[in-house]
Amino acid sequence: MSSEQLAVSSEQKRLNKDGVWRRQNFLLSDLYGEKIGFKGRFIVAFFSLVSWFSPLSAIAQTSLSELCQSPILSRLQRHQVISGETIESIAQQYNLIPQTLVGVNPSLEGGRVQVGQEILIPPFNGVKITVPNGATWQDLATAYGVRADVLFELNGCVENPTVVFIPGVNWQPGKRPSQDNYTGLRGYPLPAIAQVGLSYGWHVEPNTGESFFHGGMDILAEVGTPVLAADSGEVVYVGQEGSYGFLVIVDHGNGRQTRYGHLSRFETRMGRSVQVGEVLGYVGTTGQPDLLNPHLHFEVRFKSPVGWVAQDPSIHLSQ
Repeated sequence: MSSEQLAVSSEQKRLNKDGVWRRQNFLLSDLYGEKIGFKGRFIVAFFSLVSWFSPLSAIAQTSLSELCQSPILSRLQRHQVISGETIESIAQQYNLIPQTLVGVNPSLEGGRVQVGQEILIPPFNGVKITVPNGATWQDLATAYGVRADVLFELNGCVENPTVVFIPGVNWQPGKRPSQDNYTGLRGYPLPAIAQVGLSYGWHVEPNTGESFFHGGMDILAEVGTPVLAADSGEVVYVGQEGSYGFLVIVDHGNGRQTRYGHLSRFETRMGRSVQVGEVLGYVGTTGQPDLLNPHLHFEVRFKSPVGWVAQDPSIHLSQ
């Protein structure tokens, strides 16, 4: 296996192993065994680090507001458009991608700017989102592949997030990526288009009322149905992986990969080059499926500066 393949395989084990990510709470015990919130955890961690270099008396009066900078969304630059500028040229000027500017400035969704128009510029690529009711920092961390403590600090150490900035490569559900002439996956992961049992995105557990994030698409199919490569690429993982069960991961280049979970058996091997439509394995019920009915758990991932980010598979499938 090449060093690149080893790095990719290592990355898979670092990622959350669940095909369905459930809502979690920060219930960590402090030094006295009592449960504390995220804010308390942050303070304890900070004090532990600083205490190595400074006496406790020097930080005794430090407040949380002094430990955290103001939220990213309150520190945006302002740019006034001049003649000849486009969204692309402005993005390039600030070392951003156009989608980042559009995500922060809804007025740019038409694809054009006007002379004299003022637009907001974030310090790095990312996406501005409205947080679903009841979602925690850990929910956002598992959904977007960015550590919860990083999100917490970048967004001003707010206990209950509402509107936040997620660092990384921006993408918008409902719109196909436009980079490197990519127009979507060329195939479909099953022999025929099938019903989706559980879609990508936020859902509410009917029995508990809790929110959870589903990072892929559960496509209903009978056990033993062939699972096909949705596009050509290289198989970078074949094996059993946590709640995914038997899992195959195909890397398609340009920072994109697809994942095929809950398989019953494999029909490929790691390091193999596959073509669109080639059989990778067969539908099964291994791992911890979220649905009772047999299905294929299918994911599309995009590699951002902060890790592999799950995207809505429906915007990538041409069918």
